[in-house]
Amino acid sequence: MAATKKNTSALKEKEGVSKPETLNKEIVKQLKTLKKKSLSAEDLIAGILNRNQTELSRAITIIESTAPKHQQQAKEIIEKCLPHANNSIRIGITGVPGVGKSTFIESFGKLLISEGKKVAVLTVDPSSSISKGSILGDKTRMEELVKEENAFIRPSASGDTLGGVARKTRESIILCEAAGFDVILIETVGVGQSETAVHSMTDFFLLLKLAGAGDELQGIKRGIMEMADSIVINKADGDNLKAAKLAKMEFNRALHLYPEKESGWVPKTLLCSAIKNEGISEIWEMISEYFETVKSNGYFQQKRKEQNKFWLMQTIESRLKSEFYANPSVKKELEIQLKALDENKTTPFEAAEKLLKLN
Repeated sequence: MAATKKNTSALKEKEGVSKPETLNKEIVKQLKTLKKKSLSAEDLIAGILNRNQTELSRAITIIESTAPKHQQQAKEIIEKCLPHANNSIRIGITGVPGVGKSTFIESFGKLLISEGKKVAVLTVDPSSSISKGSILGDKTRMEELVKEENAFIRPSASGDTLGGVARKTRESIILCEAAGFDVILIETVGVGQSETAVHSMTDFFLLLKLAGAGDELQGIKRGIMEMADSIVINKADGDNLKAAKLAKMEFNRALHLYPEKESGWVPKTLLCSAIKNEGISEIWEMISEYFETVKSNGYFQQKRKEQNKFWLMQTIESRLKSEFYANPSVKKELEIQLKALDENKTTPFEAAEKLLKLN
C-alpha cells in the first residue's frame, strides 16, 4: 500500500496569528471610532480633560514631536492643561536593566488600581545609539497592567537624553495629570548616567537593587543612593531571600552615613518579590507615610516650587540650544569650522567662539 504523500512545500499557508488578549478593550474601541483626520489642539485638550486615553496619547506624540508645525499646537495643549495639573503624586523608579523594573511597576500599578487609583506609567525605552530605535518595548513587558482600564502606559525612546529621561517627560506628566491620573510612575533606563533629571521631576525617588551584586556590577553610582528616598531589594525570594536580607542590613547601614535629607524623611530599605507579588503593599504603605510626612512639614510644596524653577531653566537651555542650531548662519559656519577642525586649522575652543558670536 502506497504511503500518504506529505505536503512539504514551503509555500503552504499557515494559520494566522490570533489577536492577543492583552489589549485594553477600551483603547481598541476608541481607536476603531477615531477619525483619520488630524485633531485640533482644542479637540485634543477636550479629549484629555474627558479622560480619553487615545487622545492623550496623540497629544503626547505632538508634544514629543520636533516638527515645527507641531510646536505651536504643543504649546497650546500644555498651557490649557496646566491649570488641571499638579494633582498627582510623582514617583521616580530607577535601577539597572535586569533588576525587574517592569515587573515591579506592573505589580505595583495593579495594587494601586485595586485601591481605586488611576495610574500613568511613563517608561523610558532605551534606544539604540546607532538606529535611534527603541529596544525593549515596555508595553509588551507589562501585559497585565496594560489591560487595566485605569492604567496608561506610555513608552518613549530615551535617545541621548541625560539619565535616560525622555526629552518631553515633564510635559507628558502635565498632560497625564490633566487627564485625571492620581499616580504618575516614571521609569528610567538606569544604566549609570546621572539620574538628576528624574529626581528633579518627581516627589519620591525609588531605587531598585538586587542582592549579591556590588555597585560596580550594577553600574549604580553613589550619587543615586544619596538621592533615593527608599531602596527596594527586588527578587527577594527562594534561594535569594537570605542574601536579600543581608543586603537590606548593609544598605540600611550605608544610608545612615549620608547627610540628613531636607525633607526630614529617613530613607528606608525594603524587600520585595515583584514576580510573586510579595512586599508590594508594604512599599505603598511606606510611600504613603513619606507623603504624610512631607505634606505636613511643608517640604512637598517647597519641592514642587523647586521643580518648577528647574524646569524653567531647563526649558530656556533647551530652547536656546534648539534656536542656535536652527540658525542658518550657524549651520553654514558649523560646516566650515568642522572642516577646519579636521584639517587641524583651528581648535574646538576657537571654533566654538566663532560660532557663538554668530547667534
